[in-house]
Amino acid sequence: MQPELDHQEMLIVTGMSGAGRSTVANALEDLGWYVVDNLPLQMLVPLAELAKKAGDSLPRIAAVVDVRGGRLFADALDAFESLRDSIVMRVLFLDATDAALVRRFEQVRRPHPLQGDGTPLDGIAAERERMGELRSTSDIVIDTSELNIHQLATTIAERFSTADTAGLMITVESFGYKYGLPADADLVADCRFLPNPFWIPELKTLNGQDADVRDYVLAQEGAADFVANYSKAMEPVFAGFQRENKRHATIAIGCTGGKHRSVAIAEELAGLLRSFPGVVVNVKHRDLGRE
Repeated sequence: MQPELDHQEMLIVTGMSGAGRSTVANALEDLGWYVVDNLPLQMLVPLAELAKKAGDSLPRIAAVVDVRGGRLFADALDAFESLRDSIVMRVLFLDATDAALVRRFEQVRRPHPLQGDGTPLDGIAAERERMGELRSTSDIVIDTSELNIHQLATTIAERFSTADTAGLMITVESFGYKYGLPADADLVADCRFLPNPFWIPELKTLNGQDADVRDYVLAQEGAADFVANYSKAMEPVFAGFQRENKRHATIAIGCTGGKHRSVAIAEELAGLLRSFPGVVVNVKHRDLGRE
């Protein structure tokens, strides 16, 4: 992981059509970059000026430019060099073998932007001729021939993450089973094995965020072990999520009504998960106040 940036930076993403520009753009957005796709070259300087004025609110900007710009792309080298005088800038060039590019165009059943009345291979050859000098002068070249979209996204994360970039965003969400499972849950845990505070008169009107309910729930047999063991079980899961470039996940914790047990357990679990490196944890109580 790279050190945290103390300056603004612009990354130009370019390269061969079909080499993975959209995947890279999405991966950069997940890392907190401000991404502009298919930007005309004439807009690069105004974009850099906007970044300067925005200051810390736009520290990292990525612009995807390519042959879709038509004749405007012919002046790419000059445009890129002029930018280096005004902002820290790098050019990322994505490449792949002809065979890999042809296969990808066949899979999506779309023509190459330069093939005209010819074949995809004709378009690839024309694009390579236009791109030759730009590739040779780029700061970073990534060959994506043997990379699937997940591997490419992971490669981008490894190269362009900064010290303030969270590797994984986790939402711990409490819910009530009587209202149905959360549609966006990746993992679901059931805490209905614990006694229900609903049946204790002095706790019935409170919820799991109240100290009396929290202390009652966590004092029950098995509660502390459940939270500790569940958080421990998440260590290899979270590591796998990050290897597979899954950057957002929701852990749903359920009880009958989503008011007492699930709320208290979700809060306690979130506290333990926040100690995991590279993980940002948010808590959501879907059904709290619904009854």
